[in-house]
Amino acid sequence: MPRKSSLLDDLITLPWWFNLALAGVVYFGLKYYLPTIEFNDPAFQGIGNAFPNMAGMFACIFLLTAAISAYHAWRRGELLDRQTSVKSVKAVNWRDFEHMVSEAYRRQGYSVQESTGGGADGGIDLVLNKDGNRILVQCKNWRSRKVGVTTVRELFGVVTAENASEGIVVCSGHFTKDAIDFAKGKPVTLVDGAGLSHLIGDVQKSPQIEPAVKDTVCPVCRGPMVMRTARRGKNAGNDFWGCSRFPKCRGTRSV
Repeated sequence: MPRKSSLLDDLITLPWWFNLALAGVVYFGLKYYLPTIEFNDPAFQGIGNAFPNMAGMFACIFLLTAAISAYHAWRRGELLDRQTSVKSVKAVNWRDFEHMVSEAYRRQGYSVQESTGGGADGGIDLVLNKDGNRILVQCKNWRSRKVGVTTVRELFGVVTAENASEGIVVCSGHFTKDAIDFAKGKPVTLVDGAGLSHLIGDVQKSPQIEPAVKDTVCPVCRGPMVMRTARRGKNAGNDFWGCSRFPKCRGTRSV
């Protein structure tokens, strides 16, 4: 489930123009409309008389959230547009990864609700709405391991319980075979590093991210290569291209 958030958190995630409009409504409502209301209770009448003097203060709260919201929107867009490869995506922290994915879907026309609060992995990270469909998204920017079937199974359970249209797991690396097999035939989409590079590239203002390819040519035997993850040594946890004919051929390429 989405992480708990405060009212301020929720306001900041709203579009800046919405907060700006709220500032105007609050100011004119307290300053000019409230004094026209007559209260029978003296206590409420006293409050009604005092609030017009505080209209500017309350409006400033929404102006502040509008400014913060505008900054966050700019930063999400700038973060998305400067990505050049899956490697650069993996370099961002978990929270920026979520912001980047949310911006990519927002540019596809989705209304995006971002979860707020602490924790690097607290369930559903994004809720997408478009054309009456409600989609739950989990973001996994794991650098050293593949996303396993447990994550996919848990998301499917939440999708079912929430009666959502679909679930999406977005990662910067790969999924295990069990995860891929489990998702087949279910309303769950798995977006791996290659899919993420296309998702980002399709919505960048000036496309510059390098598409992640599924295979490449071995520099030793010229045979096909497959993506692998180093298990030991100084590069442990890093992805690389390894020859599909291993151990007969030990050709490699960096990602």
